[in-house]
Amino acid sequence: MKHSIKSIFQGLKMYLSFVLLLSFSIMILSMEQNLSFDKVNNLSKQKKIIKSLIKLKKDDIELALIQFNGKSTQLLQNIDKLRSMYKYDYTDRFIFNNNEYLKDLDKLTKLTNKFNAAAHKFYINNKDKVSETKAEKNLKNAFIAINSHINLILLKSIQYNQRKFDIVENIAIGIFVIIIFATLWYRKKLQNIYKDLEYLYHIDKSKIDYTIYSLEADAIAMRMNRKAVVTDNPTMMDPVTSINNYKGMMSSYADKKNLKDSNFTSVTILEVDNFSKSKRTFSQEFTQAILKKIAYTISLHEQAIDVIARTDYNQFTLIFSRASKEQSFKDIDLVRQSIEELKFNIPDKGAVTITVSGGYIIKPNNTNLEEALKQAKEILIYAKSTGINKIFQTRDLAERDM
Repeated sequence: MKHSIKSIFQGLKMYLSFVLLLSFSIMILSMEQNLSFDKVNNLSKQKKIIKSLIKLKKDDIELALIQFNGKSTQLLQNIDKLRSMYKYDYTDRFIFNNNEYLKDLDKLTKLTNKFNAAAHKFYINNKDKVSETKAEKNLKNAFIAINSHINLILLKSIQYNQRKFDIVENIAIGIFVIIIFATLWYRKKLQNIYKDLEYLYHIDKSKIDYTIYSLEADAIAMRMNRKAVVTDNPTMMDPVTSINNYKGMMSSYADKKNLKDSNFTSVTILEVDNFSKSKRTFSQEFTQAILKKIAYTISLHEQAIDVIARTDYNQFTLIFSRASKEQSFKDIDLVRQSIEELKFNIPDKGAVTITVSGGYIIKPNNTNLEEALKQAKEILIYAKSTGINKIFQTRDLAERDM
């Protein structure tokens, strides 16, 4: 069974997106882990502050009250910090849906206010021994209550973190196993695709019995196998230039037309200017040398799916396949320029420049090659009537008729 490269890369794209999402989740969990440490540190500081509040010296009551006011305010601020941290605890909020933590903070706020009130009453109480003893007892009870509640929050936090760790650990193990298998799977797939490319480019010549892995490579290989090769059949070749004659052109086009995919196919007929069978300016030997040189120059611009041929005494037909109409015409005009740059030295006459005129069209898909050749020849006739060394196309013919 052949595998589609497109499907493999779509799966690889999803896999990489999954890894990216996983990395983001790990980052969030790491941040939450730091939040858990910050919560524990916050609660531990509150315990230290509470403990210090019951040990203030009453010798200097004003100093004691100043210290008390600062530390009691700090207690409430620490509780507000815990509420702010909870906003970023996404696992607790959206996965475990743990609203108990906020209730514990509400209770901690009430106990803190009660403790602060009891501590304040204890430090400003200077009436008698009985009321002082009572205030001290209330402060002690408030201290025990708030200290016990903070311990309870710490215990719950440890239990919650343990539960979260167990879940994350199981998920992490599962994801790790998935990543290992997915990585090995895609690694194997990509290696097979690369082997297909090696085979197509014939890097490894030893792969005689190689079995193609991917659908796309198989399709390319089939097209390459269908690609027409240079034939030794004399009926298909022009004896002077060794390129296709008209019959060879039709045969090559039939073999290659299915390989053009969505490219634009152009048909161009080039005629050597002032170079006809009836007006032989040069000797037969020199004429054949010129035709060979022109054919060779055209072949330098030929691509694997193009077809070139000598279809008349002084005419060459070029069937090019290009990705755009602009590129197609540009390449044809480059052929014209390349031929114009050729120089031929003739005894007693010096250097001679050879030029060509041409008729160029983009062949519609619903038009056969013979009809396209007729249209290109009509454009060529008009181009010759206006001068030499020009490539005309369909729009030039339309301007003539306007």
